[in-house]
Amino acid sequence: MRLPLSKDNFATIISVYAPTITIPDENKEAFYNQLASVLSGIPHTDKPLLLGGINAKIGRENDKWPLVMGKHGIGKCNSYGELILALCSELELIVTNTMYKT
Repeated sequence: MRLPLSKDNFATIISVYAPTITIPDENKEAFYNQLASVLSGIPHTDKPLLLGGINAKIGRENDKWPLVMGKHGIGKCNSYGELILALCSELELIVTNTMYKT
């Protein structure tokens, strides 16, 4: 969904639900390839918002991803976490709920 914020500014909202961790790796890769394609297609001037169930645990270690996540993640990173962090890094996106303490 693309919503106008002002005259020439838009927010693009994408709602996704990732397959569960128990599915075959090729299905996970297909999901993330499709997600990357959709995110790459958003105009650079838009503000993207990715919402939904990503089934990713990005953990709390942000040394490898300082531009992508803050210091307030939880737990340990899983394979989905690595995929979403790499995708966010490539597209210059931020996992905002790790930027503040809850």
